[in-house]
Amino acid sequence: MSSIRLVAQTREIPPVDDLLAHTSALRPLVWLRRGEGIVAAGDGIAVEVGVGSSGADLRSAELAAAWRELAADAEVDDEVGIPGTGLVGFGALTFDARSTAVSVLVVPQTIIGLRDGRSWITRIRAIDDADFAPVPEPAANGPHWAGRVGPGAQTPQGYQDAVRRALDEIGAGAYSKVVLARDLTGTVPGDADLRRLVRALSTGYPDTWTFAVDGLIGASPETLVTSHERAVTARVLAGTAARGADPAEDHAASAALAASSKDLDEHRYAVQSVLAALGPHTSELDADAEPFVLELPNLFHLATDVAGRLSDGASSLDLVGAMHPTAAVAGTPTDAAIAAIRRIEPFDRGRYAGPVGWIDAAGDGEWAIALRCAQFGDAPDGASGARRVTAYAGAGIVSGSEPEAELLETRVKFRPLVDALA
Repeated sequence: MSSIRLVAQTREIPPVDDLLAHTSALRPLVWLRRGEGIVAAGDGIAVEVGVGSSGADLRSAELAAAWRELAADAEVDDEVGIPGTGLVGFGALTFDARSTAVSVLVVPQTIIGLRDGRSWITRIRAIDDADFAPVPEPAANGPHWAGRVGPGAQTPQGYQDAVRRALDEIGAGAYSKVVLARDLTGTVPGDADLRRLVRALSTGYPDTWTFAVDGLIGASPETLVTSHERAVTARVLAGTAARGADPAEDHAASAALAASSKDLDEHRYAVQSVLAALGPHTSELDADAEPFVLELPNLFHLATDVAGRLSDGASSLDLVGAMHPTAAVAGTPTDAAIAAIRRIEPFDRGRYAGPVGWIDAAGDGEWAIALRCAQFGDAPDGASGARRVTAYAGAGIVSGSEPEAELLETRVKFRPLVDALA
């Protein structure tokens, strides 16, 4: 990395109405919430870390070190100075360090942003280049398209069997909680404008983090960690219930979730894992005394907000490394839960349930857990052919879980992506 020196220049521009028009149709780079965020275009540089790179569970540490070196050598001219400006890298990391997929940080040539009514453009180039690359013209959406997905490596029956196996292991004292996922696989047209999928997710689920990084596209309700000028926040989600068909059913489902001992136990494990991970890096750390019920268009979650102040020089990627995987996406104890996932799930999760987000030159950033998401394969050459897509959803298994109910929970979690694909 030391041989790469970058120049980043940020300038304010008139407010941008449609951020998605400024990113690639086939390879979008996107980070949006409530209509604001950053999008990017242009082939810049990518820092990749694979299973053979470190020989240990240190992908985030390797990426954090590479980014620290890259940022230290960069020349940053930022006249805007708000979160998302200056030198920025988009990241997507694997759930498991043993995954055959790669963890990646992408530094694009052009970034367009919108926050609090202010828009900006960041242009990034190598220091030896004579000038910045031309700014891509905004492009309208391509034609409508549809994709279909069906059972993947883990069938519905196979998933229920996996839950029963986990319950036996929990009963034997192997662990307290494990999060088991299943997959759906299919294809989309090779020339599909993936911005349409991003737009459908960001419009339908505006309170989530809508992301697209290196073919990983989704809408996550769960903030892993954000950091800005030493302030750190996280939102823990664990415990889920489907929305009702009418207001009365809705109220009953919300009340039942808030009172469920099974879901409250699952949630407590997740909160404790976040506090334990952030504690060594913070001088102040507070969490809600009780979880609240977070309402999304298709389901309810038990949620707890955590806030603190950094006491060391940790970057947001360092915090990602300390926190991932949380009990919300792995289980408790972590090592035993990861071993169970490797043993029980019949597929490699890749970047599903891994960290996804962005980091700037100061180390600040916003990171979510890659949920409600799908991984798209590379686009084929030309307009013919198809792109493979794999979607994922999971549920937390604790004592008292019921296989049929956990399968239903995954179906509810698949809905945003399946609907958007269709």
